Amino acid sequence: MIVPLAEGVRELVRDGDTVALEGFTHLIPVAAGHEIIRQGRRDLTLVRMTPDIVYDQMIGAGCARKLVFSWGGNPGVGSLHRFRDAVQAGWPVPLEIEEHSHAGMANRYVAGASGLPFAVLRGYVGTDLAGRTATIATVECPFTGEELTAVPALNPDVTVVHAQRADRAGNVQLWGITGVQKEAVLAARRSLVTVEEIVDELTPVPGQVVLPARVVTAVAVAPGGARPSYTHGYYARDNSAYQAWDAISRDRAAFGAWLRTEIHGGAAPAREEENAP
Repeated sequence: MIVPLAEGVRELVRDGDTVALEGFTHLIPVAAGHEIIRQGRRDLTLVRMTPDIVYDQMIGAGCARKLVFSWGGNPGVGSLHRFRDAVQAGWPVPLEIEEHSHAGMANRYVAGASGLPFAVLRGYVGTDLAGRTATIATVECPFTGEELTAVPALNPDVTVVHAQRADRAGNVQLWGITGVQKEAVLAARRSLVTVEEIVDELTPVPGQVVLPARVVTAVAVAPGGARPSYTHGYYARDNSAYQAWDAISRDRAAFGAWLRTEIHGGAAPAREEENAP
């Protein structure tokens, strides 16, 4: 099903959902994240292996109550200041965190995609994450007696990813550094894929991942939908945007001005308008 982005978010992303916006280095679904902010979604559990500035923006906008992740930062620049403010000062709302390793998160998605209740791996040894994260446990191999680590499957209510293109039937094609997008979509109850373009036929590309229409709930055309990250074969990473975000995100007032101008077009956020006298 091909829909406008606003409709896709309105129909698929609901208050209180567990939402994964995945993409590694490139193909980050920034336009979809901004639309989630624009529609005023609240109490979300945000899941992402590497939350970067779009999650910083969503957290600062008050969308999230919890973050499940394995690394967080403004890549190549530094910290996520809206994320830090939410954890340390509870602004704009308190943020609960659940931290894993990259391997743990990837295995959780694989378990979810495979219909399994948990994943087993050799990991977390020598770290204090197991003592701080309730979703990490030790299990004994029934064949060798080796002590291993178990992590529960991740099954988001909705996964959102960005891709290069889809055909008119809703089959999606992505390539380049693909990360865990496929597994995150297969693990989810619903999925929304934003794409650069719709084409009549998907021309094979080396290293491609194809998500068949049967596993994709909706596709939305969003040219430039990964900016300021890049989309392989379409546009480059905007490094200056990541650098500029550091200054914007450090200050609550500057962030509020950015939110009004860049997300809401100068208008008050939808839920502020609804509650206005």
